[in-house]
Order: sequence, then C-alpha cells, then structure tokens
Amino acid sequence: MDIYFNPELVKEEAHILNVVNHKNQPVGYLTFVIHQKKMYVMGHCRDEGVAEDFKDLIKPYIEGMAKNKEDLEVMVTLSVGGKEINLNENEEAH
Repeated sequence: MDIYFNPELVKEEAHILNVVNHKNQPVGYLTFVIHQKKMYVMGHCRDEGVAEDFKDLIKPYIEGMAKNKEDLEVMVTLSVGGKEINLNENEEAH
C-alpha cells in the first residue's frame, strides 16, 4: 500500500505531517520539533500492514531534516500499531 505525507503545519522549527494512504485516509502522523541543538521526532502509524512503507517514507525525511543545523542531536520515538520501532534495524525496539 502506498502512503504519503499530507502536511498539516510546516514551520522552520516544527512540522506536523499526516500520513495518509492512496485514498487520502489517515493512517498515522509524524511530528518534528527543533529546539536549540535537539530535534525531537515523534510518529505513529496505526496500520501494522504498512510498517515497512512507514519506515521507508520517514527515514529519508528525518535524515534530511537533521541536516538543517550543525551538531543537531536527533531524538526519535516511533511506533506502529502501538509497538515501538527502530529505523536503524529491522527489528522492534525494546
């Protein structure tokens, strides 16, 4: 299933992005807040069937956002279907 970003709010220091399917139905969200030298990323996808698509969609976006400021510490909390996930591994976070 294809999923896409549908921006809700885009400012230099904060982004709120809805994650929608091909029928424009919401399946999750992704939020960024940049404060000083830290970027907080929170996201959730409720449909476990699109977990890999969710990771593939958001990983390059996070990497691109992290390039905004030098020495930016990125703190990420993501979940799919209520279970925490890790973008750097193929297994769930503990």
